[in-house]
Amino acid sequence: MSAPDVRAVEQPGSPDASWVEPVSALRGSVVVLAGRGESAAVYERLANRLAFDGYRVAVIADASRDLPGARRSASALLAERPELPRVLLGSDTGASVAAVLLAEGSVPADVAVLAGLPVDAPGASGAPLDWDEELELRSACPVHRGALSRDGAVEHGALGRSDALTERVDAGLLQRIAVPVLTVHGAADALSPVGAATALLEALPDAESYVVAGGRHDILNDVTHRSVAATIVLFLERLRNPDRSRVVVPAAEALPLAAGLAA
Repeated sequence: MSAPDVRAVEQPGSPDASWVEPVSALRGSVVVLAGRGESAAVYERLANRLAFDGYRVAVIADASRDLPGARRSASALLAERPELPRVLLGSDTGASVAAVLLAEGSVPADVAVLAGLPVDAPGASGAPLDWDEELELRSACPVHRGALSRDGAVEHGALGRSDALTERVDAGLLQRIAVPVLTVHGAADALSPVGAATALLEALPDAESYVVAGGRHDILNDVTHRSVAATIVLFLERLRNPDRSRVVVPAAEALPLAAGLAA
Protein backbone atom coordinates (compact mmCIF):
# COMPACT_ATOMS: atom_id res chain seq x y z
CA MET A 1 0.00 0.00 0.00
CA SER A 2 1.49 3.35 -1.00
CA ALA A 3 1.72 6.33 1.35
CA PRO A 4 -1.01 8.97 1.10
CA ASP A 5 -0.26 12.11 -0.87
CA VAL A 6 0.47 15.31 1.02
CA ARG A 7 -0.64 18.39 -0.86
CA ALA A 8 -0.80 22.06 0.06
CA VAL A 9 -4.10 23.72 0.86
CA GLU A 10 -4.42 27.50 0.56
CA GLN A 11 -6.12 28.75 3.71
CA PRO A 12 -6.19 32.37 4.93
CA GLY A 13 -3.93 32.85 7.93
CA SER A 14 -2.34 29.41 7.62
CA PRO A 15 -0.04 29.11 4.58
CA ASP A 16 1.45 25.81 5.79
CA ALA A 17 -1.90 24.01 6.17
CA SER A 18 -1.74 20.65 4.38
CA TRP A 19 -4.02 17.72 3.66
CA VAL A 20 -3.15 14.10 3.94
CA GLU A 21 -5.82 12.14 2.09
CA PRO A 22 -6.64 8.53 3.00
CA VAL A 23 -6.16 5.74 0.49
CA SER A 24 -9.39 4.04 1.63
CA ALA A 25 -12.98 5.12 2.27
CA LEU A 26 -13.29 8.32 4.28
CA ARG A 27 -14.09 7.94 7.97
CA GLY A 28 -13.80 11.58 9.06
CA SER A 29 -11.86 14.85 8.91
CA VAL A 30 -9.17 15.74 11.45
CA VAL A 31 -7.74 19.24 11.79
CA VAL A 32 -4.54 19.30 13.84
CA LEU A 33 -3.58 22.53 15.63
CA ALA A 34 0.19 22.47 16.06
CA GLY A 35 2.04 23.77 19.10
CA ARG A 36 4.64 26.45 19.70
CA GLY A 37 6.98 26.97 16.77
CA GLU A 38 5.78 23.83 14.99
CA SER A 39 5.28 23.50 11.25
CA ALA A 40 2.90 21.03 9.66
CA ALA A 41 5.88 18.71 8.99
CA VAL A 42 6.08 17.85 12.71
CA TYR A 43 2.81 15.89 12.36
CA GLU A 44 3.52 14.11 9.08
CA ARG A 45 3.91 10.72 10.77
CA LEU A 46 0.68 11.09 12.76
CA ALA A 47 -1.21 12.33 9.71
CA ASN A 48 -0.10 9.38 7.60
CA ARG A 49 -1.04 6.92 10.34
CA LEU A 50 -4.55 8.40 10.73
CA ALA A 51 -4.93 8.53 6.95
CA PHE A 52 -4.29 4.81 6.66
CA ASP A 53 -7.29 4.35 8.97
CA GLY A 54 -9.51 6.46 6.72
CA TYR A 55 -9.19 9.94 8.21
CA ARG A 56 -8.25 12.96 6.09
CA VAL A 57 -5.90 15.21 8.04
CA ALA A 58 -5.01 18.89 7.80
CA VAL A 59 -2.39 20.58 9.98
CA ILE A 60 -2.38 24.26 10.96
CA ALA A 61 1.11 25.38 11.97
CA ASP A 62 1.79 27.09 15.34
CA ALA A 63 -1.90 27.76 15.93
CA SER A 64 -1.46 29.96 19.01
CA ARG A 65 0.63 32.53 17.13
CA ASP A 66 -2.45 33.73 15.24
CA LEU A 67 -5.67 32.79 17.04
CA PRO A 68 -8.05 34.57 14.60
CA GLY A 69 -6.23 32.97 11.66
CA ALA A 70 -6.41 29.54 13.29
CA ARG A 71 -10.12 30.06 13.94
CA ARG A 72 -10.77 30.96 10.28
CA SER A 73 -8.64 28.13 8.90
CA ALA A 74 -10.01 25.43 11.21
CA SER A 75 -13.59 26.51 10.53
CA ALA A 76 -13.04 26.48 6.77
CA LEU A 77 -11.30 23.11 6.78
CA LEU A 78 -13.90 21.41 8.98
CA ALA A 79 -16.73 22.86 6.90
CA GLU A 80 -15.47 21.22 3.69
CA ARG A 81 -17.07 17.81 4.34
CA PRO A 82 -19.94 18.40 6.81
CA GLU A 83 -21.33 14.91 6.26
CA LEU A 84 -18.21 13.38 7.89
CA PRO A 85 -17.36 13.27 11.60
CA ARG A 86 -15.20 16.36 12.25
CA VAL A 87 -12.35 16.24 14.74
CA LEU A 88 -10.34 19.13 16.20
CA LEU A 89 -7.02 17.87 17.58
CA GLY A 90 -4.61 20.16 19.42
CA SER A 91 -1.12 19.53 20.76
CA ASP A 92 0.77 21.75 23.23
CA THR A 93 -0.59 25.30 22.79
CA GLY A 94 -2.59 23.92 19.88
CA ALA A 95 -4.59 22.11 22.57
CA SER A 96 -5.11 25.47 24.31
CA VAL A 97 -6.35 26.96 21.02
CA ALA A 98 -8.65 23.98 20.49
CA ALA A 99 -10.12 24.42 23.98
CA VAL A 100 -10.77 28.13 23.39
CA LEU A 101 -12.37 27.58 19.97
CA LEU A 102 -14.57 24.77 21.30
CA ALA A 103 -15.66 26.79 24.33
CA GLU A 104 -16.56 29.66 21.99
CA GLY A 105 -18.48 27.29 19.74
CA SER A 106 -16.74 29.00 16.83
CA VAL A 107 -15.66 25.87 14.89
CA PRO A 108 -17.90 23.10 13.50
CA ALA A 109 -16.24 20.22 15.36
CA ASP A 110 -18.08 17.11 16.53
CA VAL A 111 -15.31 15.80 18.77
CA ALA A 112 -11.92 16.93 20.08
CA VAL A 113 -8.57 15.53 21.14
CA LEU A 114 -6.37 17.52 23.55
CA ALA A 115 -2.78 16.28 23.73
CA GLY A 116 -0.16 17.67 26.10
CA LEU A 117 -2.34 20.59 27.21
CA PRO A 118 0.00 23.19 28.76
CA VAL A 119 -0.43 24.17 32.39
CA ASP A 120 1.73 26.56 34.37
CA ALA A 121 4.57 24.54 35.87
CA PRO A 122 5.78 25.57 39.35
CA GLY A 123 9.04 27.50 39.06
CA ALA A 124 8.82 27.82 35.26
CA SER A 125 10.79 30.88 34.19
CA GLY A 126 9.59 31.20 30.62
CA ALA A 127 13.23 31.65 29.58
CA PRO A 128 14.29 30.35 26.15
CA LEU A 129 15.47 26.76 26.07
CA ASP A 130 18.59 25.60 24.32
CA TRP A 131 18.00 22.98 21.66
CA ASP A 132 19.24 19.99 23.63
CA GLU A 133 16.96 20.93 26.54
CA GLU A 134 14.02 21.30 24.19
CA LEU A 135 14.57 17.90 22.61
CA GLU A 136 14.75 16.29 26.07
CA LEU A 137 11.43 17.86 27.04
CA ARG A 138 9.73 17.03 23.78
CA SER A 139 10.39 13.36 23.14
CA ALA A 140 12.59 10.34 23.73
CA CYS A 141 11.91 9.08 20.18
CA PRO A 142 15.07 9.33 18.03
CA VAL A 143 13.04 9.43 14.80
CA HIS A 144 10.94 12.34 16.05
CA ARG A 145 14.03 14.13 17.32
CA GLY A 146 15.52 13.81 13.86
CA ALA A 147 12.34 15.19 12.29
CA LEU A 148 12.36 18.15 14.69
CA SER A 149 15.98 18.89 13.82
CA ARG A 150 15.30 19.27 10.10
CA ASP A 151 15.49 22.79 8.71
CA GLY A 152 12.17 24.57 9.05
CA ALA A 153 10.42 21.84 11.04
CA VAL A 154 10.26 23.79 14.29
CA GLU A 155 11.42 27.14 15.59
CA HIS A 156 14.25 26.34 17.99
CA GLY A 157 13.57 27.63 21.50
CA ALA A 158 9.88 28.20 20.87
CA LEU A 159 8.82 25.60 23.43
CA GLY A 160 10.00 27.94 26.17
CA ARG A 161 7.80 30.75 24.85
CA SER A 162 5.17 31.92 27.33
CA ASP A 163 1.65 31.99 25.97
CA ALA A 164 -1.34 33.92 27.32
CA LEU A 165 -3.68 31.14 26.20
CA THR A 166 -2.30 28.86 28.92
CA GLU A 167 -3.77 31.13 31.59
CA ARG A 168 -7.00 31.52 29.64
CA VAL A 169 -7.72 27.78 29.67
CA ASP A 170 -9.17 27.29 33.13
CA ALA A 171 -11.88 25.06 34.59
CA GLY A 172 -14.61 27.55 33.72
CA LEU A 173 -13.60 27.58 30.06
CA LEU A 174 -13.33 23.79 29.83
CA GLN A 175 -16.80 23.40 31.34
CA ARG A 176 -18.24 25.21 28.31
CA ILE A 177 -16.99 22.60 25.83
CA ALA A 178 -20.04 20.75 24.54
CA VAL A 179 -18.45 17.99 22.44
CA PRO A 180 -16.87 14.68 23.54
CA VAL A 181 -13.16 15.08 24.27
CA LEU A 182 -10.30 12.58 24.38
CA THR A 183 -7.27 13.75 26.37
CA VAL A 184 -3.79 12.21 26.31
CA HIS A 185 -0.88 13.38 28.45
CA GLY A 186 2.60 12.08 29.13
CA ALA A 187 3.27 10.83 32.64
CA ALA A 188 6.84 12.17 32.38
CA ASP A 189 5.87 15.54 30.87
CA ALA A 190 8.24 17.95 32.62
CA LEU A 191 6.89 20.99 30.78
CA SER A 192 3.23 20.46 31.68
CA PRO A 193 3.13 18.32 34.86
CA VAL A 194 0.66 15.47 34.55
CA GLY A 195 -0.91 16.00 37.98
CA ALA A 196 -1.79 19.62 37.30
CA ALA A 197 -2.96 18.84 33.76
CA THR A 198 -5.25 15.95 34.72
CA ALA A 199 -6.71 17.98 37.60
CA LEU A 200 -7.59 20.76 35.18
CA LEU A 201 -8.97 18.38 32.55
CA GLU A 202 -11.41 16.95 35.10
CA ALA A 203 -13.52 20.07 34.44
CA LEU A 204 -14.45 18.78 30.97
CA PRO A 205 -18.13 17.73 30.99
CA ASP A 206 -17.69 14.82 28.56
CA ALA A 207 -14.18 13.45 28.47
CA GLU A 208 -12.17 10.26 28.33
CA SER A 209 -8.65 10.82 29.61
CA TYR A 210 -5.47 8.76 29.29
CA VAL A 211 -1.99 9.13 30.76
CA VAL A 212 0.86 7.57 28.80
CA ALA A 213 3.47 5.81 30.94
CA GLY A 214 6.86 7.44 30.47
CA GLY A 215 5.47 9.86 27.90
CA ARG A 216 7.04 13.29 27.42
CA HIS A 217 5.49 16.53 26.16
CA ASP A 218 5.17 15.72 22.43
CA ILE A 219 2.90 12.82 23.32
CA LEU A 220 1.59 12.41 19.77
CA ASN A 221 5.17 11.90 18.56
CA ASP A 222 6.91 10.18 21.45
CA VAL A 223 8.16 6.58 21.51
CA THR A 224 4.57 5.42 22.13
CA HIS A 225 3.17 7.26 19.10
CA ARG A 226 1.63 4.09 17.61
CA SER A 227 -0.30 3.33 20.80
CA VAL A 228 -1.46 6.95 21.10
CA ALA A 229 -2.62 7.05 17.47
CA ALA A 230 -4.44 3.73 17.98
CA THR A 231 -6.14 5.14 21.09
CA ILE A 232 -7.35 8.11 19.04
CA VAL A 233 -8.70 5.87 16.28
CA LEU A 234 -10.46 3.55 18.74
CA PHE A 235 -12.06 6.55 20.45
CA LEU A 236 -13.27 7.99 17.14
CA GLU A 237 -14.65 4.66 15.99
CA ARG A 238 -16.57 4.15 19.25
CA LEU A 239 -18.29 7.50 18.78
CA ARG A 240 -20.15 5.95 15.86
CA ASN A 241 -22.06 3.75 18.34
CA PRO A 242 -25.12 5.45 19.89
CA ASP A 243 -23.99 4.47 23.39
CA ARG A 244 -20.25 4.79 22.60
CA SER A 245 -19.81 1.17 23.69
CA ARG A 246 -16.46 -0.49 23.15
CA VAL A 247 -16.21 -2.66 20.08
CA VAL A 248 -13.45 -4.89 21.46
CA VAL A 249 -13.90 -5.94 25.10
CA PRO A 250 -12.17 -8.47 27.38
CA ALA A 251 -13.67 -11.96 27.08
CA ALA A 252 -14.45 -11.96 30.82
CA GLU A 253 -16.84 -9.06 30.18
CA ALA A 254 -18.24 -10.25 26.85
CA LEU A 255 -19.05 -13.89 27.66
CA PRO A 256 -21.55 -13.22 30.50
CA LEU A 257 -23.29 -10.69 28.29
CA ALA A 258 -23.49 -13.15 25.39
CA ALA A 259 -24.86 -15.86 27.72
CA GLY A 260 -27.57 -13.49 28.94
CA LEU A 261 -28.63 -12.66 25.38
CA ALA A 262 -28.78 -16.33 24.44
CA ALA A 263 -30.94 -17.30 27.46
